[in-house]
Amino acid sequence: MPAKVTAAPTGYEEGLRWAHGVEWLVHPEETMERASTALATDEGVYLVDPLDAPGVDDLLAEFGEVAGVVLLSNHHTRDAGLFARRHDVPVYVGGGVPDEELPDLTVPIERVGAGERLGDYEFVEVATGTALGAPWYEYALWNGETLRVSECVGTAEYMRVGDEPLGVMTMRRRHPPTALRGLEPERICSGHGRGLDENAAAALEAAIANAEDDFAKALLTNGLDQARTVLAALRSDLRD
Repeated sequence: MPAKVTAAPTGYEEGLRWAHGVEWLVHPEETMERASTALATDEGVYLVDPLDAPGVDDLLAEFGEVAGVVLLSNHHTRDAGLFARRHDVPVYVGGGVPDEELPDLTVPIERVGAGERLGDYEFVEVATGTALGAPWYEYALWNGETLRVSECVGTAEYMRVGDEPLGVMTMRRRHPPTALRGLEPERICSGHGRGLDENAAAALEAAIANAEDDFAKALLTNGLDQARTVLAALRSDLRD
């Protein structure tokens, strides 16, 4: 199984779907299991960390007109520029991301500060600083029901240990996303792995609470795959 598939996609697999959103995976066979999400709001549809594939625009049309593209991590540029140009919308990024970490997308970029909103979704600051020596700025979107994270937690196999339905990325387990503690989402969508809508709140609390204690187990179980995904990202300028 490749860490990251770079070949042009021929289609996509639909992931979690609910009344006001849907996710899709372009290369579900890869270790990274990169997932993209469309969130429908009264302002229109926001595309989060999107990857393009044949047929995706038909999927998005079911939920309304695209209002913008959202990047929740400085490492998740993906196809943001392509979607923004196609739909003539801006790309939204967290206000704390330094200028030098902004992607060169040749489209308008708008800042969103922690606590500000896009539609009914609040921007939540998850992490600022560095990880493995690289700049790391990560945000989440939260509307009281749906939590969309970038990569601090996810359901991808390389992020989970034991019987965890949701896990913290191995390289983040020493510094778990405590900013998400206390949230009680009905569903969680991540940039890596399929969304979770069964006991999501309990799974999130357990993932954060056990992250540090299970670091050694996660390193033994997933350390190699975590390293492979990081190297794959580095080969593409850290844009995973």
